[in-house]
Amino acid sequence: MKQIIQSFKTGSTILEEVPAPQVKRGAVLIQTTKSLVSLGTERMLVEFGKSNLISKAKQQPDKVKQVLDKIKTDGLVPTLEAVFNKLGEPLPLGYCNVGRVIAVGEGVTDFKVGDRVTSNGQHAEYVCVPQNLVVHIPDNVTDEEASFTVIGAIGLQGIRLLNPTLGETVVVTGLGLIGLITAQLLIANGCRVIGVDIDSAKLELAKQWGVIPFNPISGGDVVKFVEEQTNGVGADGVIITASAKTNEIVSQAARMSRKRGRIILVGVIGLNLSRAEFYEKELSFQVSCSYGPGRYDENYEQRGQDYPLPFVRWTEKRNFEAILQTISSGKLKVKEMISEVILLKDYLKIYGEIGASKSIASILSYPDYEGKTPVNVISLNKNSFEGKKGVLGIIGAGNFTKMTMLPAFKNTGADLKYIASQGGVSGTAMAQKYVIANSTSDYKEILNDKEVDLVLNTTRHNLHASMTVEVLNAGKHAFVEKPLALNEQELQQVIEAYQKNNKTVTVGFNRRFSPHIEKIKSVLGNSSMNVIATMNAGAIPANVWVHDLKVGGGRIIGEACHFIDLITFLTGSKVKSICMNAMGVNPEENTDNATILLKYENGSTGVINYFANGSKAYSKERVEVYSQERTIVMDNFRETKAYGFKGFSKLKTKLDKGHKNQFTKLIQTIQNGGEALIPFDEIVNTTRASFAAIESLKQGKWIDL
Repeated sequence: MKQIIQSFKTGSTILEEVPAPQVKRGAVLIQTTKSLVSLGTERMLVEFGKSNLISKAKQQPDKVKQVLDKIKTDGLVPTLEAVFNKLGEPLPLGYCNVGRVIAVGEGVTDFKVGDRVTSNGQHAEYVCVPQNLVVHIPDNVTDEEASFTVIGAIGLQGIRLLNPTLGETVVVTGLGLIGLITAQLLIANGCRVIGVDIDSAKLELAKQWGVIPFNPISGGDVVKFVEEQTNGVGADGVIITASAKTNEIVSQAARMSRKRGRIILVGVIGLNLSRAEFYEKELSFQVSCSYGPGRYDENYEQRGQDYPLPFVRWTEKRNFEAILQTISSGKLKVKEMISEVILLKDYLKIYGEIGASKSIASILSYPDYEGKTPVNVISLNKNSFEGKKGVLGIIGAGNFTKMTMLPAFKNTGADLKYIASQGGVSGTAMAQKYVIANSTSDYKEILNDKEVDLVLNTTRHNLHASMTVEVLNAGKHAFVEKPLALNEQELQQVIEAYQKNNKTVTVGFNRRFSPHIEKIKSVLGNSSMNVIATMNAGAIPANVWVHDLKVGGGRIIGEACHFIDLITFLTGSKVKSICMNAMGVNPEENTDNATILLKYENGSTGVINYFANGSKAYSKERVEVYSQERTIVMDNFRETKAYGFKGFSKLKTKLDKGHKNQFTKLIQTIQNGGEALIPFDEIVNTTRASFAAIESLKQGKWIDL
């Protein structure tokens, strides 16, 4: 299918060929008929993409600080690689989609095949959208009119926050698409509306609907104009829908407001507020968040958990429905705002000169593929894989795949036949960069291909166990990023599939393959030892999926398992019992500040300090080993110092956690039919140890494995 993509690296806006998405649980698959171009938001993204690195940095000072912090911890070259990889990410454009439902996901009851719907889907021939972001279109509303639904909801949410009453005077600053819709909705609400813009055509259109127009470049003073229109009282409310870097807009909003007036920001402007301007009038100021309640809430948007109507009357979906009802009743007129309807293939007529566009609303029109099945695999390179061993399929095209896995596969001799990504866009970009033969949105294509003998899974943690079982049952070797499973039931299913199929399972415990750890292991021998491993993990926001116990499993199961495996490798033994304590008076199961104590079968001991509250300036990972009056200290996989060893005192390398070494050995093992890289019983032991750590915290005692 065709989809419009913006590249931040090259600045190009591209109509890309990508696999069509698969319908997901709780979502519907839509064949697009029309989509509205948000000239404000999309112009900003396109122009940002076209700007040079210095300009990009100036526009995102917070990101510059993050880059500088990363240089301190990871070094210059890895940081630059990360920055350019980030800029290389393709960004799908668009969020105002109209089409017809062609498939319904499990758990969806409100939609059926053939329904005409609008959603926040992108500019693509097919989109898969969760049910809480999709609404039915009334019969008397055309597809072109319905394409205004989502962008209309943005203006509506700003109005809901303003909470205007009949007869109030409201100023709308910026009469772009959102501003014009906002002005109409305010008039329908019984308000007196003053519209401010420098485009005379937009002002004239707004005037036809009853808006009092004001053009700042006409030479007048907007503050005085508003005072004159309100008999010196000032505006009851101001809604800012403009996009500009200046601080003058918010200053004007404050000065034109009456005492205890309300100011709502919908657009993007400079926000250097004057305390005096707000203090003297006791003004209220609020930033509106997109379409309304539910926005950016994964439970609402992705999992379909609605807010109870008696308590949250207007969610984003109910705002969508309100906009459609207002269009249907004729109170919101959108046809007059349509400047052009362009065929999808001619998209550059819109995006080619989007910075200079005077259009109000541009609509893309899509080909009618009724009766055709969406294609979920596209071929980018016609390589032959017949008779080869070590042919790979990758499931998952997230940050780990892009930043770590694919770069590490260079020069390993791997034959990459597939990469699967949920939406098809990110996987296609990686396939193009790393010469992967096929991009697909259906991972089962990989499982069903007899030429693929190794499948790598880098999806979210809750899918690791089930997909590993599928891979093994398909008769293929499995590599899965840690953790292998999130609970004992999932682990048992993997064990049964492993025992039934004569294939290897490898978990991404890469630390044991670092040259530093391999050197430490070689000089220690088989003696008992004490190991202290500290992971200065850094804080992750509470709303990130890793903290969700059902999806990510928490950071102990999801990440501290790396160091359980590492100590297991160094000691040459298995965990016998485990105890964990966490920071806090009443520490919770979902912790990221904990100390784990390990007892090993051969008498060795391990201590894992997993902390999220340390300084980023300190080393991220550090390992100390004490054995037979000898000590080794490994600092951040860059430097290892040894004390008391003959012929070895120091090893220094670039940052190397062992990913490339692990993948090289993995490919060689598959091609040559060798033994598994990590014994499966060690993988099971490490996984169970991470479960037991959580159980130990709950019970407050040592847990035997």
